[in-house]
Amino acid sequence: MKGILIGSLILIAGVIVFVVTPTQKNKNMNFRQRATKLFYPVIMKVSKSTILTNVGEQQIKPVVNFYSLGTQLINGNMLDFSTLKGKKIMIVNTASDCGFTGQYEELETLYQQHKDSLVIIGVPANDFGNQEKYSNEKIAGFCKINYGVTFPLAEKGIVIKNSNQLSVYKWLSEKSQNGWNDQAPTWNFCKYIIDENGTLTHFLNSSVSPLGKECKQALRL
Repeated sequence: MKGILIGSLILIAGVIVFVVTPTQKNKNMNFRQRATKLFYPVIMKVSKSTILTNVGEQQIKPVVNFYSLGTQLINGNMLDFSTLKGKKIMIVNTASDCGFTGQYEELETLYQQHKDSLVIIGVPANDFGNQEKYSNEKIAGFCKINYGVTFPLAEKGIVIKNSNQLSVYKWLSEKSQNGWNDQAPTWNFCKYIIDENGTLTHFLNSSVSPLGKECKQALRL
């Protein structure tokens, strides 16, 4: 019993040191960001996965051509989706202060493994829990310094359904445009997968790991 108590105290002390004391690797993180990074594995274990699919022989094609759209990137450049023809695309709404923010690292790993055939686009949004309240410049620096992100990041915008929703998210969450799906993001780090022909094939919620079996099956990797 005494050994268990001592071990628990050491673990708690280690957690406190990690969260309270910035290191070289997490120097650009605030207290909340360090805490969420530490507890990300626990959050993933207790979260429930949701997957919506549009696959099989009766796959529903989009009403509006996905390749007619585009997005403004966080560096000010415009990304025309017509330049992505022939590649799989994953679009993810992101946030810096979320319990799922650790997925930035997994998304970057996935991107590095398959960037010849897969494009990942992160879309920072402050729509859930006020967890992305920072400027585009600060978001870009945070992602690069702490998670080594090299995949494209869009400018911060609105992904939930309202009059200011980004045009790409209108396409992703309105079946009158994508052909079958009305599901908007339910929290940060929801994922939409578009195949090589511009057809929306999957919606994966926050708790589906970018490196997990479910995601790789959806991407056919």
